[in-house]
Amino acid sequence: MLLGMTTDPRSPRRAPAGAAVLREDVTDAIRAAVFDELAAVGFARMSIEGIARRAGVGKTAVYRRWKSKLSLVLDLVSAFAAQGLPAPATGSLYGDVRALLEVAAHALRHPVASQVIPDLLVEAARNPEIADAIKAALLDGQRGVAALIVRDAVARGELPDSADPDRALDVIVGPLYWRLVVVRGELPDGYLDEVARGAVAALRA
Repeated sequence: MLLGMTTDPRSPRRAPAGAAVLREDVTDAIRAAVFDELAAVGFARMSIEGIARRAGVGKTAVYRRWKSKLSLVLDLVSAFAAQGLPAPATGSLYGDVRALLEVAAHALRHPVASQVIPDLLVEAARNPEIADAIKAALLDGQRGVAALIVRDAVARGELPDSADPDRALDVIVGPLYWRLVVVRGELPDGYLDEVARGAVAALRA
């Protein structure tokens, strides 16, 4: 046996010389730069060079983590989807609907989100991969929350057993997306209360 070597499998292995170690702070800086770059120039004009410059790193640091700007954006959208929305538990249908609207409105009014989401929706019409990722981020997570709201309301006797979670999602957040993402207008005083009352009435009809 050569000096300095061991066959003990419990001995820690050393990282190979020259192996790339992906620092988490650099990864976080790149992710933040992507959102800023999307908001500033949009997906079509976004480049790895621009992201690297904004993050204060070299292009190779980006390419070590993602092979293209598409894979980078899809990764971020998927991470956003995994976070999900908190499921309200206020004890009433109106309270849960109003709480969901409050959280969704806060997210959609964020300066970066208000720029990034409309741009990605345009790109989704051209790119099935982006479309699938957007669906996961904007629909699937909220569909799960709506299902919990409907389930709890049914258990309390506030909704019939036939209540449809997909319809609930449409009537709860549909007006909000229209107002903030399509029209891109401000929310008047009392708007969320009005939408919540309308959604509850529609679900009970």
